[in-house]
Amino acid sequence: MTTETDHAHDEHEHDLDADPVTDRVHDNSWSANLEGPEHAEDRDLVVEQAIDAVEHTAAGNHVNLVTHGEHGHPETYLYNALESAYGASFEWEYVDQCGCGGHVVRVQT
Repeated sequence: MTTETDHAHDEHEHDLDADPVTDRVHDNSWSANLEGPEHAEDRDLVVEQAIDAVEHTAAGNHVNLVTHGEHGHPETYLYNALESAYGASFEWEYVDQCGCGGHVVRVQT
């Protein structure tokens, strides 16, 4: 799925060794793992890949964005990014904090 809010990947130089969060559109509900060491070091990478995950989720499904605990509660950085990217187009909710310290935000497309 492509939206007007697609972001230019060359605008930001992130960890070039970071694997993409996904390489296909998911026609089911799924979880995006944003808890790797590269995510702990780069909050912007977490946000960029979270938006990529939403964009790769087919309509009518949801993606669980599992964020690294290093950045704290996602309301402090991810909610505003989702709001800027999608406005009221999608709904999201905080699910829970993982035992490892990360957080889960569910985005319904």
